[in-house]
Amino acid sequence: MADFVPNEEILELAITREEIANRLFLELAVRARNPEIRKVFEELADEELEHKAKLELEIMKTGKVKTATQKPAFEEQVDKGEPATWVDMDYKDMLLMGIEKEDAAFRFYVALAAKATDEDSYETLLALAEQEVKHKLRFEMEYDNLMKTR
Repeated sequence: MADFVPNEEILELAITREEIANRLFLELAVRARNPEIRKVFEELADEELEHKAKLELEIMKTGKVKTATQKPAFEEQVDKGEPATWVDMDYKDMLLMGIEKEDAAFRFYVALAAKATDEDSYETLLALAEQEVKHKLRFEMEYDNLMKTR
């Protein structure tokens, strides 16, 4: 049982990841020139906040409250790129980054679900994994459409 992690810590880490994903999509929305694409990134940013709310609800079910100052007790390399390094990113690169990030998010939630010790947390984490796969597919479809027009 050396790698036992309490559910609250798992959920707090997932909340942190959702906050980072929200900021990523908002940054991509600002950089998107096409208003329709900007809207897609804004919608994804909103969905990440919905995921965060689901995770916070799971923490509340344990009788605890997630506060802004709480940090996960264990760390994970969530994101390596800084928005400031994306200056030359075109739409194709944004889509590829989205595909990569959503794939990583899917794997992240599957791994966390495997560590969950209660059914509700397990199901919530798997549901979030499913949502991240849908986001990835959305990016992949848009990428495929972009490549067909070039």
